[in-house]
Amino acid sequence: MPHYIVKGKIPNKRHIVFEKPEGGLYAEEVVSSEGFSDLYSIVYHLNPPTRVIKIDEPVDVTPQTAVEKNLQNRSLKGFKVKPENDYLTSRKTVLFNDDIQLILAAPKKSMTDYFFKNAHADEMIFVHKGSGVFKSVYGNLPFAKGDHIVIPRGTVYQFDFNDEDNRLFIVESYAPLRFPKRYVNSEGQLLEHAPFYQRDIKVPQALITHEEQGDFLIKIKSQNTIYGYHYEYHPFDAVGWDGYHYPYALSIYDFEPLTGRIHQPPPVHQTFETPHFVTCAFVPRLYDYHPKAIPAPYHHSNIDSDEVLYYVDGDFMSRNNIEKGQITLHPMGLPHGPHPGAIQRSIGKKDTKEYAVMVDTFKPLKLTKEALQIEDPDYYKSWLD
Repeated sequence: MPHYIVKGKIPNKRHIVFEKPEGGLYAEEVVSSEGFSDLYSIVYHLNPPTRVIKIDEPVDVTPQTAVEKNLQNRSLKGFKVKPENDYLTSRKTVLFNDDIQLILAAPKKSMTDYFFKNAHADEMIFVHKGSGVFKSVYGNLPFAKGDHIVIPRGTVYQFDFNDEDNRLFIVESYAPLRFPKRYVNSEGQLLEHAPFYQRDIKVPQALITHEEQGDFLIKIKSQNTIYGYHYEYHPFDAVGWDGYHYPYALSIYDFEPLTGRIHQPPPVHQTFETPHFVTCAFVPRLYDYHPKAIPAPYHHSNIDSDEVLYYVDGDFMSRNNIEKGQITLHPMGLPHGPHPGAIQRSIGKKDTKEYAVMVDTFKPLKLTKEALQIEDPDYYKSWLD
């Protein structure tokens, strides 16, 4: 998990009088998880974060199911999702179950006239293309291509993109994303054998306090519904905060791969975990160094998970004809493995240059109507010679 940090000015004790220089009190807000029993931060606002002046009619954004029960290897061409100006409109759920939504987005414009808060799910946003600044009450977090931006539920945020060419792979999780337990010690510090370290974790930097009154729209997502809440004060009005609960980023380019004499299983590539799924990062690495090693993965059956791979860059050694932004879904109950010729091609190779993000879910995934619009319908035949 992220470590304790402090930004701005805070009092020397919790829950005591914290006076403004001009008189009056700062408004203390405890942002907690699991009912005050897990990670939390304490934020000090110029104004109470409760002053709602209007609520818009809610909008239903429930994913439209096209395939309820799937037992077919499938592939989606993610870059076929057309760019759209608005960030929220651009988000297209393609795969989902009761624990997770997997979303593709290609927003062109920065969020300038509203803020967003996911009140029901943590988000992991993988930045395939684009750069800019992720803004929240915790400060500004610069981001770039390759970043996994982890956003705890309840975080009000805005994306400020540097240009219009942006591609995002978004994981909405109804359970918090954590580092794998085997990566951390009893105090939460990343251990020596972990493929990344605390120095690789990017946290919010400049804390900019907005002292503005007016009409500030926060679009809040909860239970597949968007609620438009209008607040009297700018939501980024914090003068200081401290704690463990805040957005952060980890770049795929800072992931240090673990290798061995023979082919290593997918858990060595793991980045995050929840009780319902795990995520992994495949990055350039040296191949296995046993003299008779087969670097390509063996055929395998996902007997208890649906495997989703999002292809980022490079020549993925186990697949044929893979494109950037492509998604493959290999459901539990079906074996899969290297495409024809991949095993032979891999023998004797010294390294690979591939980048990909994997999500393995422990419940079957459903496909949406948006998924079928970008599907390669013949993918399940791709293992034929």
